[in-house]
Amino acid sequence: MGSFDVRLDDEQTQFLAFIEDYRSAIEATLDGLIEEQARRRLVPSATTLLGLLKHVTWMQRVWFEECVGGTSRRELGLVASPDESFRLSDGDSIASVTAAHREACATARAAVADLPLDAVVTGHRSGPRTLRWVYLQVLRELAHHCGHADILREQVLAD
Repeated sequence: MGSFDVRLDDEQTQFLAFIEDYRSAIEATLDGLIEEQARRRLVPSATTLLGLLKHVTWMQRVWFEECVGGTSRRELGLVASPDESFRLSDGDSIASVTAAHREACATARAAVADLPLDAVVTGHRSGPRTLRWVYLQVLRELAHHCGHADILREQVLAD
């Protein structure tokens, strides 16, 4: 059953398994594409396959480095808003954005390694959250954007 075979594992292990599965899934939407395909805009917004990966990288840094770790977006060098996080620079490539995503995931894993689900984290701008809440928010975001990426990939490959 793959990474979802967590029948008797504890709740935290299950959260982490789902998060890892979605992390891999969104990266996989870029498999076999050329740079132009990954950057292709098929909707009026700035949403592209590469932009989605860049956004979920930003999103995970916000939740795990800012909210859990307590370091501000400014100190982390992150753009301020979700909309800005989709925007690609000329230097962004499949390789560079994927590498940044993998680095953010490794940093996230380290940030939560010794924390229980009920740990209260205080870096969120609207107040304290439990780690469980953060996991649920990250899962919601990853699932949402994996759906977008699946549809965009289907459109890119149909052209």
